[in-house]
Amino acid sequence: MPVRWYGVMMALAFLAGLWTATRRARLANVHGEIIADVTMWLMAGSIIGARFVYVTTYWKQEFAGGPFSEVFMIQHGGLVFYGGLIGAAVTGFGYLAWKKLPIWKIADILAPSIALGSVFGRIGCLLNGCCYGRACDLPWAIHFPADHETHGAGVHPTEIYDALLNFLLYLALAWLFRRRKFDGQILALYFVGYALSRTTVEFFRGDYPADHIYAGLFTSAQLVSAPIFIVGIVLWFWRSRMARKSEDGK
Repeated sequence: MPVRWYGVMMALAFLAGLWTATRRARLANVHGEIIADVTMWLMAGSIIGARFVYVTTYWKQEFAGGPFSEVFMIQHGGLVFYGGLIGAAVTGFGYLAWKKLPIWKIADILAPSIALGSVFGRIGCLLNGCCYGRACDLPWAIHFPADHETHGAGVHPTEIYDALLNFLLYLALAWLFRRRKFDGQILALYFVGYALSRTTVEFFRGDYPADHIYAGLFTSAQLVSAPIFIVGIVLWFWRSRMARKSEDGK
């Protein structure tokens, strides 16, 4: 995919996330400028985190012995979503704590938009030819050009699987946002939902080097999905308990 299109998909992901989060903020009486400000921090943190994890994960395969400037070249891809999620969480929570803003309320506003942004991100992966699936002879198999790593063979459209699941997750979270019972609930559900969907799609991935498959079955992303799932469950129970205590204290 031409470099410009990869940048376009990244830009669309952040713009779609910002637009939908700003509209959702009105329902929670949060000013749109706050969402715009924190989104800039999220964007910076996500790019840095995603690139850092990619470089450290694939250092031997792609960067060892090469010019150090390649570490900073993200035009052709080379981003790990979970690294971006962690980076965004660090910068986002840090900014909200610094400004003494309602962390969990704003996190709930942003959570559905993260899922929506991932839809555009996975479309970018499809156009870039990365994150592809393993061999597949089903009717919906896709074929990359002959000079691709798959050599034109049919593979699972894992990028499309992931995009569709993220879009369904976005719709569900956006619907639940209007019905949430406590702050932090939507973020908790995002963690749980994304961990489950990502784990499922990973079973169809075919782009991992052999040394990134553990116990002959699990990918590195699936290993990270497990603690993310647990964080979501713990966050749900903690925030719901805090909400009940607050109600009892009134």
